[in-house]
Amino acid sequence: MSETKSTPSLESTLKSLDTEEFIDIHFYRPIGYQWALFFNKLGVSPNSITIASIFIGIAAGICFYFQSLAINVIGMLLLIWANSYDSADGQLARMTGQKSALGRILDGAAGDFWFIAIYAAICLRLTPEWGIWIWLLAATTGFFHSKQAAMADYYRNIHLLFLKGKSGSELSHSPQLKENYKKMSWKHDFIYKLFETFYINYTVGQEAWTPKFQHMMNIIREKYNGQAPEWFRKAFRTQSLPLMKYTNMLSFNTRVIALFVSLFIDMPWLYFVFELTVLNSMLLYMIKKHEHICEDFSKQL
Repeated sequence: MSETKSTPSLESTLKSLDTEEFIDIHFYRPIGYQWALFFNKLGVSPNSITIASIFIGIAAGICFYFQSLAINVIGMLLLIWANSYDSADGQLARMTGQKSALGRILDGAAGDFWFIAIYAAICLRLTPEWGIWIWLLAATTGFFHSKQAAMADYYRNIHLLFLKGKSGSELSHSPQLKENYKKMSWKHDFIYKLFETFYINYTVGQEAWTPKFQHMMNIIREKYNGQAPEWFRKAFRTQSLPLMKYTNMLSFNTRVIALFVSLFIDMPWLYFVFELTVLNSMLLYMIKKHEHICEDFSKQL
């Protein structure tokens, strides 16, 4: 009985129902929860699970090089497996309190490694037919892919900040990151400082795309000592919640469905077109809408 009581519930391992997608809630999170319980019993750390997901995701990408549908399907299953691990690492971290800056950086990098492998495999597959043009298309798509994923992550953490407070959000502020960076030593903290270098640039990029949000946050820091008033938090959540569906679409599930469809019909280049058109349209709408919300709230604050 005591063991049952001590086992964290599935709900306790979720970030927030506000920011969870239907497929995640009903598929990836339950699977990730079981993996998290299993790895917790074995004493495996969240970062180890993340690293395992990187290798599985890269293996999935390699499978997409081949024109054999059977091998492509194996790659799809591997990618689903990798994403279940990506869910499990965060759930295990919340379950055990093993959260770290390195873990957040690794978690973000995992998806990058998966899609670099996927992009490269598709390009190698299509090079005999497309030549250098497929590589140029992939490079352009990859640039916007990184922006889509970064901004989806940023807006999700903004929402969590005003929903659950600093303890429930992983929103970063580049000046604070730079202060922490200065305290690190290349001699004693080489790995952490190296990762932090990339993470600072990542955060600076997110902040550059959100000037009106940065202005609103400066008001909150200066006028309210960084603690947003309760009326604002409730009002902001109401305005921000409809945008969460776009952060989910720009993260994993929607793009992977498009990828799988393009592979099933043996037209993998269509996946790049989907990212450049449909997902970029979502990105631009999401940024424009969020900035408008922040501008309005800045006036009220």
